Amino acid sequence: MARGSRLTRLDAFTKTVEDARVRTTTGGVVTISSIILIIFLIINEWRDYSRIVIMPELVVDKTRGQRMDIHLNITFPQVPCELLTLDVMDVSGELQVGVSHGIVKTRLSEAGFVISQNYLDLHADEATHLAKDYCGLCYGAPAPTKATKEGCCQTCEEVRDAYAGIGWAFERGEGVEQCEREHYAERLDSMRSEGCNIAGDIAVNKVIGNFHFAPGKSFSSAQMHVHDLNQYLMTDAKHTFSHRIHKLSFGPQLPLHVQTVRSLPYYQTGNPLDQTEQITHDKNYNYMYFIKVVGTSFIPLGVDDSDHDGIAKGAMETHQYSVTTHGRNLAGGEDPAHAGTVHARGGIPGVFFSYDISPMKVVNREARSKSFIGFLTGICAIIGGTLTVAAAVDRGVYEGALRVKKMHST
Repeated sequence: MARGSRLTRLDAFTKTVEDARVRTTTGGVVTISSIILIIFLIINEWRDYSRIVIMPELVVDKTRGQRMDIHLNITFPQVPCELLTLDVMDVSGELQVGVSHGIVKTRLSEAGFVISQNYLDLHADEATHLAKDYCGLCYGAPAPTKATKEGCCQTCEEVRDAYAGIGWAFERGEGVEQCEREHYAERLDSMRSEGCNIAGDIAVNKVIGNFHFAPGKSFSSAQMHVHDLNQYLMTDAKHTFSHRIHKLSFGPQLPLHVQTVRSLPYYQTGNPLDQTEQITHDKNYNYMYFIKVVGTSFIPLGVDDSDHDGIAKGAMETHQYSVTTHGRNLAGGEDPAHAGTVHARGGIPGVFFSYDISPMKVVNREARSKSFIGFLTGICAIIGGTLTVAAAVDRGVYEGALRVKKMHST
């Protein structure tokens, strides 16, 4: 009994006798309003707890020894596929010449319609019908390492490769048995007015490098990368490197639902060069794109983000980039569009993409806006705060009504 008395003194919630309680109409209105307000605020608190936010971070990119895919789709309306070469090189010394693996070249008519994706029709005669002991001459050049028959040049393409291997220019193939047999010059002339679309993927080292589209076979001469421009320049055909970039991206793209449903900060939903076009009427013109590539990770809610070789396990990896464009006439001289600017003379006509990899990386991490404990705390605050304010309002209304009655009674 004594223990109960001591606990009674600690009761912070004093009670009134049932007979001393007064129920009023205004009190009922305030109570119903309070319940409605509490329900409304709890629903909003639940929505806030369920909301997923993106927490962006900028960290050092620790990935090492990786390769990166470049996805491209570019149309050259005034350069035939036969003259167009794609080369890739980087500061590590890796050189990919005449890239064809993973790349599809589509021949286009002058009006832009698809002719064929089999652009190698120019060398349709693969010499399969020749005698087994036949060994074609390479006309002074050593046979290419990938020749069909060791030490021989069986096709016009192999003669061209042999010439490119030692830096010799190759013209129309007159007097070259293999080229005359394949009617190389005639077929090349028939393609002069065509365009070319190049689409596909190329894998590069994740270091500073460049890939470029230029005319003619490429080869190295005196530690320089050069192209055989004879077939491009020595003709009356209106070849230019006007082009349209339908798509250019680095690395895999985030799924569409991630891009649209999640409003990702620091993430570009489109690539800067997609659907861009450059037009020139000059055959000797060079376009250069200077690209800065930034690694980007997206870590979904509930995914293990433990680091593994610089990549969070379960993260979606991609890349973004910014770009600066520059074009110049290879004849050099003053730039008519920019007073006081003088361009150097020389170079290779074509379209060059020089990319650099940023040492920093953007990490977009999904997280809930608040914890479950925070959600419960918010509910308690809503209920307690609403009832406290409601009690004060009800008390004020009740006291005011009593004073009004007293004033009227006197």
